[in-house]
Amino acid sequence: MDLNSDFDQRAVQNAHDAVWNASPVPGVDRRMLDRIGGELARATSIVRYAAGSRFDRHVHDGGEEFLVLDGIFSDEHGDYPAGTYVRNPPGTSHAPFSRDGCTLFVKLWQFAPHDTRPVRIDTSTAAWNPGLVPGLSLMPLHEHDGVSTALVRWAPQTRFDTHTHPGGEEILVLDGIFRDEDGVYPTGTWLRNPRGSRHTPFTGAEGALIYVKVGAIGAKFLTIGA
Repeated sequence: MDLNSDFDQRAVQNAHDAVWNASPVPGVDRRMLDRIGGELARATSIVRYAAGSRFDRHVHDGGEEFLVLDGIFSDEHGDYPAGTYVRNPPGTSHAPFSRDGCTLFVKLWQFAPHDTRPVRIDTSTAAWNPGLVPGLSLMPLHEHDGVSTALVRWAPQTRFDTHTHPGGEEILVLDGIFRDEDGVYPTGTWLRNPRGSRHTPFTGAEGALIYVKVGAIGAKFLTIGA
């Protein structure tokens, strides 16, 4: 399957247009955002676990990054409540499940070859840093070889300067409404802007909380089957 696989093109998927697809495991559904491959794929997805659903133990040869959006996700290593950010590097394995149901934002096969550091952050208690403009706060999550991931909190009526993303930008709106000159993006909207894209983002009365990854488009990640 190829979905939003041309990374030179802008991609936007609004939450109200979401299509859920069943996975091979009963009770686990996926909202596919971008994907190259079949069940073994370079993929970005929203994954929804029904209460009591579980996966068999499996290995993430290409690594796994996820952010728990709601509920509690679990595996034999522990419980991950809403707001937990995790990076399981290539070669790690687990048998995940959810007792009461949960929703995750998941990225697979998007690790650089030498990015081997496990990460686990409780974003509900981690520190926020001042942003580059008043009203903006930043929580760094991960950085490796020019690819940076963070949560960014926008106070109401905040505007950022016009800027360019040489390595592209990917955003998931976690709360509120994010805006730029190209559109309005309510909670649950996913967007990916290509390398060299330029915009002037801002918020209205609602403010916003967003997940942001910059520098990843065109980065060298592990290749499936290599």
